[in-house]
Amino acid sequence: MDSSARQSLKRKLAEEVKDSLCKRVPPTFTSIILKTLFLLNSFDHVLLNKLITILVKLCKTTKHEIHDDFIDILVNNGAVQALVRILHLPEKVVEDYSDRLIQARLLQLKKGCAFILGTLAKKSVYQQLIIDAGAFLYLLRLLKSHKTIPKSPSVPGFLRRVVDAISKLAYKNNKVKMLIRKEDGIAPLIELLEFKVKKVQVAVTNALGTLAFDNAHTVTKMVECNALPSLVLMLQSEDSVTQFTTVQLIKIMVDTSPHIGREVLKAGALTPVICLLSSSFSESQALAALLLGHFLGTDSDLKVHISQRGAIPPLVHMLQSQNTNLRKASAFVLVILAQDSHNQVSIAHSGGIEPMLNLFQSDNPTVQQYAARVLYSLADNEDIVANIIKVGGFEKLKDLHFTEEPISEFVAITLLRLERHMQGRTLKYLIHLMCSAEERVRNHVVIALAHLCSPPDHETVFIHNEGLELLLNILQSQCTIQKRKASMALSMLASRANFISSLIQTISPSPTSQMDLGEESINNPKLSDITFLVEGKIFYANKDRLVSSSVFQTMFEAEYFEKETKQAVIPNIKWDVFKLMMRFIYTGTVDVKLDDAKDLLRAADQYLLQDLKLICERVIAKSISPENVSLLLDLSEDFSANTLKNACILYMLEKFDRLHSKRWYYTMLHRIVPDIDTLFSTLLIMDQSNEDASVAYLY
Repeated sequence: MDSSARQSLKRKLAEEVKDSLCKRVPPTFTSIILKTLFLLNSFDHVLLNKLITILVKLCKTTKHEIHDDFIDILVNNGAVQALVRILHLPEKVVEDYSDRLIQARLLQLKKGCAFILGTLAKKSVYQQLIIDAGAFLYLLRLLKSHKTIPKSPSVPGFLRRVVDAISKLAYKNNKVKMLIRKEDGIAPLIELLEFKVKKVQVAVTNALGTLAFDNAHTVTKMVECNALPSLVLMLQSEDSVTQFTTVQLIKIMVDTSPHIGREVLKAGALTPVICLLSSSFSESQALAALLLGHFLGTDSDLKVHISQRGAIPPLVHMLQSQNTNLRKASAFVLVILAQDSHNQVSIAHSGGIEPMLNLFQSDNPTVQQYAARVLYSLADNEDIVANIIKVGGFEKLKDLHFTEEPISEFVAITLLRLERHMQGRTLKYLIHLMCSAEERVRNHVVIALAHLCSPPDHETVFIHNEGLELLLNILQSQCTIQKRKASMALSMLASRANFISSLIQTISPSPTSQMDLGEESINNPKLSDITFLVEGKIFYANKDRLVSSSVFQTMFEAEYFEKETKQAVIPNIKWDVFKLMMRFIYTGTVDVKLDDAKDLLRAADQYLLQDLKLICERVIAKSISPENVSLLLDLSEDFSANTLKNACILYMLEKFDRLHSKRWYYTMLHRIVPDIDTLFSTLLIMDQSNEDASVAYLY
């Protein structure tokens, strides 16, 4: 394809692009744009001012969905070249440069051109085109000459638009950033930080932020140009926007060049940054918190200085914000501050524990982890443990479940730390709270103590100081959540005191039981002097072997056996069950299967064989389930089977979550409250190391 053909094709493609753009942008709108661009070739600066004003208005009012098309139309129809030409007009066409009216018009004209160029530069594909047209260097030249411009109401707006245009051309463009440094463009920007108009200061800090982002050389140059003193002053501005853009710039600087953080501190930024924690602008608060975190990373000794300057109360207040980023930033700083024991106390006394616990409700795992780490630190301080517990911190931590392993580990260790401090003055203070504080606090404390205090302290806490009574009151609450907490607390109390294992452990016969007489003596006609008729079958027995049962002794004394046959009829016991009972009487041991346990329990109760009865109760207790616990509790009451009853009670407490939805549960739970009181009152005063004592009670 020859050169003329290629040129023809390019023209055709250009026309197609133009037509396409015009189809998306309303025709009347396009017509105005094209006519305005055509007239920009005029040398009449009054007309040019009107034309630029029209384009500026179009830039501001064009709908978002066609804004890119609008920019394309401007660029493709020579707007860049026309705007650059206009920027040079003053020195070519103005005859009376001293005329203030003309000067104001020229500044207004330049201001509009800079604004439009900044708008075009938003599309990064046009940045280089604008630079190649000479606009960038001329904008820098205008910036450098700001001190020579005669004072005028138009000057602030003009400077702001020039700075904005430079900023947009430098956005994500390292070549432009390097060019600005090469052309000494940083210094005039730093000088403008002291300009008295806030909007200019804001524009400059935004531009410096763009230049500093991910560009350490620019940051270094800014420090060399003495930017920090001006920035520290701007941090203390009464204007929230100025505060925000300034703290944002400083944050960008320290992120880009970490060693700059020390320079910022030397410039006196610490106190102003801490003051920004109380800003009404949440973005400023978050950035200030993150800056403090950075400062702490450079100097660990700052923990005390930051706390002394009053940072902790506003940081705690930020934890209660609805803004996730604000909570996250605050928690991040508190993680570091909480490594100091004095700061830990300050966090607690500033009301930080409850907001920190509430952070676990966040969907953000990072926020949750920060909360876990702060509480992990606080729980290691003896002066704070009671504060955590009395606001319900233990209960919340215990009920939490996390998918993130690090969070789970921090929470687990926090709970262990709370348990470790359940002694001495901490325990005494908690007992005091349990006895004298308001009901909500008392409930939190007693539930925590049930889980945390050691068995040797159980009698003191729950008997002498009526902790058990308080737990039983909570258990009878109308609130399901409170019932659950009390139920779990009592279950844990039983577990820590080793109640449950004592209920179901294997037991040896008591000293009053018969010695093992051997298998051959059971149902032996040769050794028999009496017989029993059970379900039509004869069982051969010996009086001397039956003395362990007072019931049998009574039968002998009352001449219950027939004189001639010396036989007694047993009407209400199955043959297999009777044999098992006799085996126990003769040998002191018996292998009780679950299928026979209930009938054998009935027989043992009837014949007052306490050791056999206990064996049966424990066999049955091992079979307790959600489906049968209510029936077994009734069974235990029918036969005065205290061991089985206590096992059912503990099962009902432990399995609250599985049982509370059953219709019978709450009625039965309230019914057995006196039994729960009796069980725990007795067991809590026993020597917890003496398992035999626990077992003995169960009879």
